[in-house]
Amino acid sequence: MVFAAIDIGSNALRLLLSNVFEEKDRTLFKKYSLVRVPVRLGEDAFLTGRISLEKSLAVVKAMIAFKHLMEIHQPVAFKALATSAMRNAENGERLVEEIRIQTNIEVEIIDGQTEAEIIYSTHVAEEMLDGKSYLYIEVGGGSTELSLFSQDTNVFSRSFPVGSVRLLHELVDKSEWNELKSWVKEHTVGYKPLAAIGTGGNINSILKLLRLKEGKPLSFKKLKKTCQYLESVSLDDRIKELGLRPDRADVIIPAIEIYLSVMNWAGISQIIVPKMGLADGIIRMLYEQYRQTRELQQSKPA
Repeated sequence: MVFAAIDIGSNALRLLLSNVFEEKDRTLFKKYSLVRVPVRLGEDAFLTGRISLEKSLAVVKAMIAFKHLMEIHQPVAFKALATSAMRNAENGERLVEEIRIQTNIEVEIIDGQTEAEIIYSTHVAEEMLDGKSYLYIEVGGGSTELSLFSQDTNVFSRSFPVGSVRLLHELVDKSEWNELKSWVKEHTVGYKPLAAIGTGGNINSILKLLRLKEGKPLSFKKLKKTCQYLESVSLDDRIKELGLRPDRADVIIPAIEIYLSVMNWAGISQIIVPKMGLADGIIRMLYEQYRQTRELQQSKPA
């Protein structure tokens, strides 16, 4: 079975196509196509409060392309969600309506809490840490989502308007930064030792740069050293020599600074990067809805 997820983020739009295989004792999720379109909506939404005509047209064109790709792959179900940039833009709902008119795709603008819950629905951390306490850290272009888990229970969750694009353009108020710091320090007390699970395109890029295998812990010291190295390299060299995409090369440093700050405040020495994100969570959510509907239909009397 094929499922599709569309993530309209602050730094890019993504279409994820994933196969789901139902086996006797487990269900396997296998990504087979990820299309990423670098339309940085956050630059408009966070700087001016609205999305420009140019970027609105780019979004609509990308969504038309995604529609055609889904028509080819014929997913069992799909869902399109928009996050921080669209919820901050005063014309976000208008753009959603234009997408619906042009593609017949319904886009839902979700809040930070919902975004966090969908990301964490992948349950990947439970498999990696076997019941230990951990802090989920998802750094996006417009916001950072944090969730503290202990004994497989979500103890606390919070979304903060502190993201890589906001930080790059110096749009994070000191009060917002201090609120993030206070929340982390207050809510991680008593959960030591604590591990971190990091998701997001920037931390995934660090994993690729360091040639680390998925699931292998990355130390705070190594992450800090890598950030310092990137700061010493020019933007052009990050693109030409290190192979980072132009829309990644400029935001990767502020994003890593957020991960480092949260880890430091929480006293975390290692972070695990499972290469999961919102789109993966959407796929899991769609499959669960499909499975529950199927079971309900099968339980009805003939």
